[in-house]
Amino acid sequence: MKPADRIAFFRRLRELNPHPTTELAYSTPFELLVAVLLSAQATDVGVNKATRRLFPVANTPAAILALGEQALKGHINTLGLYNAKAAHLIASCRILVERHGGEVPRDRTALEALPGVGRKTANVVLNTAFGEPTIAVDTHIFRVSNRTGLAPGKNVDAVEAKLLKVVPAEFRQDAHHWLILHGRYTCKARKPLCGACPVRDLCRFKPKTEAVA
Repeated sequence: MKPADRIAFFRRLRELNPHPTTELAYSTPFELLVAVLLSAQATDVGVNKATRRLFPVANTPAAILALGEQALKGHINTLGLYNAKAAHLIASCRILVERHGGEVPRDRTALEALPGVGRKTANVVLNTAFGEPTIAVDTHIFRVSNRTGLAPGKNVDAVEAKLLKVVPAEFRQDAHHWLILHGRYTCKARKPLCGACPVRDLCRFKPKTEAVA
C-alpha cells in the first residue's frame, strides 16, 4: 500500500470512529492487565462476563492474592484455560505486590516479566492504559495488515515492526483499536464484508466479496 493510501485508510477509519478503545471492560491499569491476560482464546464478551463477577470481589493484586487461586478459578471458570490463567494471575499479582508496590509498571520489560504476559499483552497495556503509541498485533490485526497490503509480514513480530514503521504518527496511538475493530466486524476471516468496507478501494485483497451483514 502506498503512503498516501495509508493516510487515506486511517483517515476514513478515524472519521467513522474518532475515539476508538478496547471492548474489554476495565477502570484501572490493573483491571485492564487482568482482562487482557484472561482474553487468550476467549472473546471480549466472555472476558467481560468473568470480570463482572471478579472485580467487585477483588480488583487489586493484593485482593486477588487474598482471594486465593481456588476461589479465583471459581470466578473465571467460564473461560478457556482458566486453570493456567488463574495460576499466571496469582503469580503476576505476587510479583506486582513484591516488586512494584502493587502497581502495574509502565515498562515493557517489567510487564513481560509477569507470568502469562507476552509482548501483545504488554503492548495493549502500554497503549490503552498508559497512552503509549504501541501496536499489539493479534489475529485480527495480522489478517487485516496482510490482506489489505497495509503492512504485510510472515508473523506477528514482522507485522508489528512494519506497522510501527509505516503507520503515520498522527494515527499510531489509535491504530491498534481501529485495526482490531475493522478485523472483528468488517474484514472478517471467513467472510469479509467487502461491500460494506470503507477502505475497499484502497485494499489489495483480490478476491473481494460483496457480502454485507
